[in-house]
Amino acid sequence: MDHLLQYFSHHSVAAALAVATALAVLLYEVWLRMQNAAAVGPQEAIRLMNQGATVLDIRNQQAYAEGHINGARHFEAAEILKAADALKRYKERALIIYCDRGTVAPAAVRTLSRHGFTKVFNLRGGLAAWRAQNLPLARG
Repeated sequence: MDHLLQYFSHHSVAAALAVATALAVLLYEVWLRMQNAAAVGPQEAIRLMNQGATVLDIRNQQAYAEGHINGARHFEAAEILKAADALKRYKERALIIYCDRGTVAPAAVRTLSRHGFTKVFNLRGGLAAWRAQNLPLARG
């Protein structure tokens, strides 16, 4: 313990940088866990869909037309605040939101959660994860 205190006293800048780095890593890990707290994988999404979950595709219209999860409703990511009003009847039901890679949908999940949606989930990995498991897509 004496050696550690001696090191900190002689190398205060390096010690402060080490503490700051450790804090940054800790905060980043907490942030990642918060991002994935409301995330479900493709198999869990299927289970929720079988129980009546509503699925929202927040990609652009062209990407939606090229292939989407069967039964998914289309909403542009920029329109998610308007979607909150249009989806009020789903506030107590499970709602699964996905994008291409699972990077945009977490923000939509947070937005809807702030508007009172209690069971809103992000498809972890987005449609790319869905495709990686060779799950079917609807076209048109």
